[in-house]
Amino acid sequence: MNVTKTTTTKMKNGGSAKATVQRFGGFLAAMVMPNIGAFIAWGLITALFIPTGWMPNSGFAQLVSPMITYLLPLLIGYTGGKLIYGQRGAVVGAIATIGVIVGSPVTMFLGAMIVGPLGAYLIKKIDQSIENKVPAGFEMLISNFSAGILGAILALLGFAVIGPAVGAVSTGIGSAAQWVTDIKMLPLIAIFVEPGKILFLNNAINHGIFDPLGIAQVKEAGKSIFFLLESDPGPGLGVLLAYWFFGTGAAKKSAPGAVIIHFFGGIHEIYFPYVMMNPLLLIGVIFGGMAADLTFVLTGAGLVASPSPGSIFAEIMMSPKGGLLPVLLGILVGSVVSFLICSFIVKRTSAKDDAEAFANATSMVKDMKAESKGQNGSSTSDAVREIPSLIIFACDAGMGSSAMGETILKKKLKDAGLSITVKHAPVSEIPKDAKVVFTQESLAERASRVVPDAVIIRINNFLEGQVYDEYISSLKTARLHK
Repeated sequence: MNVTKTTTTKMKNGGSAKATVQRFGGFLAAMVMPNIGAFIAWGLITALFIPTGWMPNSGFAQLVSPMITYLLPLLIGYTGGKLIYGQRGAVVGAIATIGVIVGSPVTMFLGAMIVGPLGAYLIKKIDQSIENKVPAGFEMLISNFSAGILGAILALLGFAVIGPAVGAVSTGIGSAAQWVTDIKMLPLIAIFVEPGKILFLNNAINHGIFDPLGIAQVKEAGKSIFFLLESDPGPGLGVLLAYWFFGTGAAKKSAPGAVIIHFFGGIHEIYFPYVMMNPLLLIGVIFGGMAADLTFVLTGAGLVASPSPGSIFAEIMMSPKGGLLPVLLGILVGSVVSFLICSFIVKRTSAKDDAEAFANATSMVKDMKAESKGQNGSSTSDAVREIPSLIIFACDAGMGSSAMGETILKKKLKDAGLSITVKHAPVSEIPKDAKVVFTQESLAERASRVVPDAVIIRINNFLEGQVYDEYISSLKTARLHK
């Protein structure tokens, strides 16, 4: 019931507005996601050793300010530059970032997200403009000095112009966000956050928007509600519990395992297919999110750093001293509200047999496919013409659901006696030599742009073993006909 028919597509270069937004949001998130370990390290040190922490220590607490002021923005600027132009872009991006850091009293996450990629883009254009024009023997000299001169100019501009300007914008955004929080209107943001998550903008929303706001707030207040708005596992838990108790067929059977992965593992993508199959459930997750956010506001809940992934364990570990109960209460309220609403919806649709539900889900996927131009679909059995050398599982961040899919397929391939390399990656960083890519329906267009010659296999549930069984069957057929 919760599985949409898997299709394989090779798409043309035409793109949709949704894919454009996803790419932009994915790029913002890609600057933060590789550095989440550093954010968590800073969060733990903050939670433990600041004067109001669990284990106050004035010595260790000296690490807090330099990490948030210099280390974290520099990592973001470096990573943003690397995404644009590799190591060379990363170095110029980091040089530019130090300029905006020193040029503004505001924590420069937004500034790093701007000047890191900007510096890399400019040095890339410079290199392209002088390619094949440098006299022999002067290559290293020109290479080093072009990067150094550009980096110095950007650092000066960052200090004098960009840093103060971005600082003013950041202050304005932070003040507006605080005002919305103070007048108790913040819960309404769930109207945008919850559907955005289902469209796989979750990492962009969390790490591209809420993390910079949250860290700025932590610097002032020691905790932030913004870390809870997207990462809260409560609304998704309500959906899965509703299917567990009142669903039918495959949805009911898969829900218990999905609960564990979602709530304890923190991989929220696992519940997205359940909502995509029955869009009415958006009502449940939106009201669940609003109820949770209202509880967070009323109880003064907040975290000291981003809980990534959004596991209940991460939520607990990132809670400040004396602030655990409000966090857990908000998650509980969100879960209950979402469960009650989703249960009503699921019970009203559970009378339909699996065949009808499957047909509805297939129709929904066809509608989503229509967003892209020139798509031609076929089944997984039609996708295999030869044994691939590399199979990639791609999700937005390349950490959660794709890693699960990789593990499952690896085991099934081993059991089938097939030796094929299987890896996982962010959809924006799929290796160019990938022959087959498994990815979610809404990310297929982006995947086809990264590897236009690869076979893209669309899948809405990385835990659905039947899809992999069909694919392996087609691999065996292909091997017999070699």
